[in-house]
Amino acid sequence: MLSKKSQYAFKALSYLVEKRNEGPILISEIAEHKKIPLKFLENILLELKKSSILDSKKGKGGGYFFKEDPANVKLAKIIRLVNGPIAMLPCVSLNFYEKCEDCNEDHCGLHDVLIEVRDASLRILEEKTLMDLID
Repeated sequence: MLSKKSQYAFKALSYLVEKRNEGPILISEIAEHKKIPLKFLENILLELKKSSILDSKKGKGGGYFFKEDPANVKLAKIIRLVNGPIAMLPCVSLNFYEKCEDCNEDHCGLHDVLIEVRDASLRILEEKTLMDLID
């Protein structure tokens, strides 16, 4: 399940995609139009800036804008940055793997099924980009 933080990140990014040709967008404008708490949004956008997806400009005419072309930013990348693992169990995660304490991966039906779920989800999330978020 996507966290509220991830949902807000995608709302903000979709707004920035829609406004990408208008120059930097004020964080207050994003928060108002997408109904996102300002403090929460500040943290999310700062995280996306640290990951070089976004950049910002201070002062008059300032705001947030894309540093990376949104057509090249895969949805899986955003989920991993903001939400963490895509996999439903840590033992099937590609980037956040952890062995389950009480499970034998060699003989676990749930593990095997959730690998298929992970792979199916990744096929979609690695294909879709931020440009797919706009109508």
